[in-house]
Amino acid sequence: MIIRYPVASALRHHSLTTVCQSCLLQTPKPSLRSIARNFSRASNLKSTVTGSTPRLRSEYFSANGLLERARGRRGAISTTNADTNSIPDQNVASTLPQTTTPPQETVELLPHRRRQAARRAAAQADLVLPPNSSSTLTESASAAPANSIRRLLPILLSLSKPRLSVLVVLTACATYSLYPVPEMLSPSATDTPSLSPLTLLFLTSGTALCAASANTFNMLYEPKWDAMMSRTRNRPLVRKLISTRGAAAFAILSGLIGTTALYFGVNPTVSALGAINIVIYAGMYTPLKRVSVINTWVGAVVGGIPPLMGWAAAAGQSATSTSDSDWKELLLGSQNAGGWLLAALLVSWQFPHFMSLSWSIREEYKNAGYKMLSWTNPARNGRVALRYSLAFFPICVGLCYYGITEWSFAAASTPINAWLVKEAVRFWKLEGNKGSARGLFWASVWHLPVVMILAMVEKKGMWQRVWRAVAGEPDPDGEEEDWEEEEAELVKNALPAGTAGGR
Repeated sequence: MIIRYPVASALRHHSLTTVCQSCLLQTPKPSLRSIARNFSRASNLKSTVTGSTPRLRSEYFSANGLLERARGRRGAISTTNADTNSIPDQNVASTLPQTTTPPQETVELLPHRRRQAARRAAAQADLVLPPNSSSTLTESASAAPANSIRRLLPILLSLSKPRLSVLVVLTACATYSLYPVPEMLSPSATDTPSLSPLTLLFLTSGTALCAASANTFNMLYEPKWDAMMSRTRNRPLVRKLISTRGAAAFAILSGLIGTTALYFGVNPTVSALGAINIVIYAGMYTPLKRVSVINTWVGAVVGGIPPLMGWAAAAGQSATSTSDSDWKELLLGSQNAGGWLLAALLVSWQFPHFMSLSWSIREEYKNAGYKMLSWTNPARNGRVALRYSLAFFPICVGLCYYGITEWSFAAASTPINAWLVKEAVRFWKLEGNKGSARGLFWASVWHLPVVMILAMVEKKGMWQRVWRAVAGEPDPDGEEEDWEEEEAELVKNALPAGTAGGR
């Protein structure tokens, strides 16, 4: 900025620093008859900084130490037009342009202050956490009368983490329905294999109780650290709405009832998987959160077990083994590859979902002492999210290859997979900044239900059977089975009397 002086004062020496200080410290000014400037003519520093009109813009003097000291007193200084200790020159006042000053003027922020405010606003915009259902339930419980059912039920639901438990149950049910049998949930006893609604009822209730047990044990372990985070500080144990003994009793009872329901209502293999999930989540994942970032991978394994439970529940209904506890027949072999692919899909999904979610509260994780990649290694955090997002393409193709879905599922799932990868690439490049964490989080929220629904809609052979039922065409599989039964009957009748009984 160049400030030119009139000819009358051209011989007077003024450097830029002297000019700045003279404006603030009331050094002799040139005659106003020769020039009228839009500079403040106030007689003290106070009115110059705070708003005598017209006044100097604060950006002109951002390097001046006097302005920095004056800014500290800005909040306490009045913005009136004249100071009581200041008596302006009448001649000066007559030559200045007459302007009106508003009663209250907003002080313009310096550039670096504006940048800091923009960064804070961007950080607030990057928060991606939806409303916490556990906190909502806790609020309703605290408003209910003490020692009442209206207070107890929301507390128990809050301990169960209802959103997470519902997700676990839905993934188990979706895998149960995707098991390759011709009919789904047929209540009548027919020759066509079908899935049992009663088995589905025991599967959903038992899985929900096992999830509630694991989540309650998780809260029992870390109320001290839950109180340090805004996301978890409203949990029932933190607010002491339920005693530790009461929460422990609920965790043990729900775990026992859940595994028992799975044992007798489904099969022992599914019951064992439910018990293993409780042990891994409460006994391994929860303490590992404060030890190593490997906890994220252990938690992903917990998310992959419910699909295996649903698959084993469906496989147990058509097992040829004399005992339905033969876990090798229910889980191993090429005929069970679909169950493992669906488990891999859930494991892979957890990484883009959690990496983006944890990034928005990384400082809280750091303050609470939780070892998460979002703050220990943000670059690796983005790479992991991208790597597992790419895994959905081969997983979806594998479901088609092993006959779980039609080949059209590979094409139908490509757009939603590509959207997730696009957001993961952006998250990786920007390391979560500029809204990339929010974009990846919501992409993952929509990705899982869309892929699971597409898989159920594109289940192998389902639409062919629907078309034959609508058109009244005979089932070729049923005709082949009838022909085999007739042939066996003819062979049996052709044998000499007593031959069949001698075998």
